[in-house]
Amino acid sequence: MIEDVKFMRAALELARQGWDVGEVPVGALVVCGGEIVGHGFNQPISSHDPTAHAEVMALRDASARLGNYRLVGCTLYVTMEPCVMCAGAILHSRVARVVYGAREYKTGAHGSIIDVFSEPRLNYHCEIAGGVLADECAAMISGFFEARRQQKKEAMQ
Repeated sequence: MIEDVKFMRAALELARQGWDVGEVPVGALVVCGGEIVGHGFNQPISSHDPTAHAEVMALRDASARLGNYRLVGCTLYVTMEPCVMCAGAILHSRVARVVYGAREYKTGAHGSIIDVFSEPRLNYHCEIAGGVLADECAAMISGFFEARRQQKKEAMQ
């Protein structure tokens, strides 16, 4: 879907902002009615807050702007498959749809490790689609960690 690609590119720009301040580059945004109503990027390091993942930041921003913690009818775009914590926040916010880029094989909660989104005992489920600009999203993360390894190597010399 063309709109998914457009919004994932915007999420990648948010991820780049995270990289620029030394955070693992994951970006997220919330879209309602074709309009961006919330955005965020990873900030756990700089904010000293383990819950400050990109998805949570975007959900908080959208909830504040819309004046409601329920984001019914909204779509969350995120460059990386959500973790269990973020999956829980997404489901509690009642987001209608999640679109993510790259798989997260260490902590992913949409099937890479566990599939929270399809747990039948939960009282809410949303539509979820992965793989949008997956290569670009994965390259952002791998590039960040490669640059970090290179900096450490240079510092040791």
